[in-house]
Amino acid sequence: MDSLLFSKDMTYHKSNRPYRPKESDRDESSVDRSKEMIFGIRPVIESIEAGKEIERIYIQRDAEHQTVQELLQLTATHQLPVVKVPTEKLNRLTRKNHQGVVAFISPISYASLDNIVSRTFESGKSPLLLILDRITDVRNIGAIARTAECMGAQAIVVPSKGSAPISADAVKTSAGALYHLPVCRVDNLKQTVRYLKESGIQIIACSEKGSKTIFESDYTLPTAIIMGSEEDGIASELITQADDFVLIPMTGTVQSLNVSVATGMILSEAVRQRGKK
Repeated sequence: MDSLLFSKDMTYHKSNRPYRPKESDRDESSVDRSKEMIFGIRPVIESIEAGKEIERIYIQRDAEHQTVQELLQLTATHQLPVVKVPTEKLNRLTRKNHQGVVAFISPISYASLDNIVSRTFESGKSPLLLILDRITDVRNIGAIARTAECMGAQAIVVPSKGSAPISADAVKTSAGALYHLPVCRVDNLKQTVRYLKESGIQIIACSEKGSKTIFESDYTLPTAIIMGSEEDGIASELITQADDFVLIPMTGTVQSLNVSVATGMILSEAVRQRGKK
């Protein structure tokens, strides 16, 4: 079966070679200028200490000022995503005196995965969670969130690094679903998957390389579904932890689906099975 590939404009391609966007493409798509921007070392520090929800912080790669070190310690304490970039990158974000630091405020508040899992079990419901592995297109994030909220998922889980930001564009594409669906940001997906399994939640990885179809799994059980990135699929370390590795059967000429469409299909099967229970 050919690789499942996605371009930045959400079209699909049939190819045996993985699609690799240019680094400049990833760089520009990772920043949403419509979000609130904060720049300058002290303003960013004050924003964090004031409890603002920070989406991402860009710090000049060679910055060694003492207050920058203070900022880095603060980001580590609060587990905030930090990207070290060249000065040119920061200058593209703003022409004002940024002092080597630019941050963006998130349009949403992130939720605790521990609380989501505990609350769902305590309410007598069977968890249905979605784990997004390094999905880099904000529109895919938004479309997936919209479908997940409609299908009754309790939350989506995203990594703090290597994923598209939850931006204003993502919120718009989600039709506002991201204001209702909890989003959990975690540092390590491998550890998160292990925690979910220890909590009694089965892990189902969905890829075109799966060993059985999505219709052969039991979604009435507590379930977390992993969907992989547009470029690289699901990380092998996550696949090895999965209880089931499934695929969507296709009979057409184009053997590929957009990741948000594929997510909708597997969630629809989960809802169908749960409705029959």
